[in-house]
Amino acid sequence: MKDNNVQTSLQSRRVVIVGGTSGMGLAAARAAVQAGAEVIVAGRRPVSERTAAEGETHITHEIVDFTDEASVKAMFERIGTLDHLFITAAPKPGTWGAFLDQDVAGAQQYMNAKFFGSWACARWAAPRMPADGSITFLTGGAAVRPRAGASMVSATFTALETLARGLAIELGPLRVNTIRPGYTDSEMWSFLDPAALEQLRQKVKAAMPVRRMGTVEDIGHAAIFLMSNPQVTGSVLEISGGETLVDGL
Repeated sequence: MKDNNVQTSLQSRRVVIVGGTSGMGLAAARAAVQAGAEVIVAGRRPVSERTAAEGETHITHEIVDFTDEASVKAMFERIGTLDHLFITAAPKPGTWGAFLDQDVAGAQQYMNAKFFGSWACARWAAPRMPADGSITFLTGGAAVRPRAGASMVSATFTALETLARGLAIELGPLRVNTIRPGYTDSEMWSFLDPAALEQLRQKVKAAMPVRRMGTVEDIGHAAIFLMSNPQVTGSVLEISGGETLVDGL
């Protein structure tokens, strides 16, 4: 029997994407607009410097420092009610590194930004969301395949996925899920020169069962699925092309 109280369409729904000004978040924002949603993107950068600043007439902008709870709380007070939240924001570069090169303060910096930044967004959004809404976190393959020099990344991703499962129970029927991307062709690789980036693409293509490197649009598609499917909660949706099935790159 169909539950008529469950909304599966994004038409006219309010979607907030923290970190939605570029990369995976922006791809999700554009996908949500195509699905008929009213989309609000939030990030640290001034609007004039954002990829979505030009020509994105269906996207509203907010400025927020997701590492500052007061900034996060104030933003959601400005936004008011919302239906779906997707948090893709990431800590600034240089906030993680080799275990023996860090002290506790350095390790806490990454955890405080990625984990507690995501926590704060969920905390201040949830009271403003309907029962058939959703919260989606973003982690990465390091949650299940640790790499040397990134132990805090793995620990933080694993903690965030565990938080999502706990919140799925505590906040239900509001749904809470996680997207776990693999190698994705995005601006996160902007530190590589063009030749090195192309070498990475070819290496990933050869190693992955799907014979391609992921795109930001893949992540956007996954985000819309989790927002619109009323039966998915407490889940980790891996969008990795089979990365965790093969030997590491």
